[in-house]
Amino acid sequence: MIVYDKLFPLMKEKGLTTYKIRKDNIISQASWTSITHGKSITLETLDRLCDALDCQPGDILSFVRSDDSE
Repeated sequence: MIVYDKLFPLMKEKGLTTYKIRKDNIISQASWTSITHGKSITLETLDRLCDALDCQPGDILSFVRSDDSE
């Protein structure tokens, strides 16, 4: 399972607010909703977030193995 646990602290550190994401149309509202609900996002969305935050994908998300995947 992919989790976006690193995104929110990184946004705070870099000063990127949800207001700025919407105002500058960095990602769509649907993509933001997907993130906040732990759903999948496109690579384009990930690319845009990495560009806005000047980071790598691993700085935003991480993989967590679920117990039932064994």
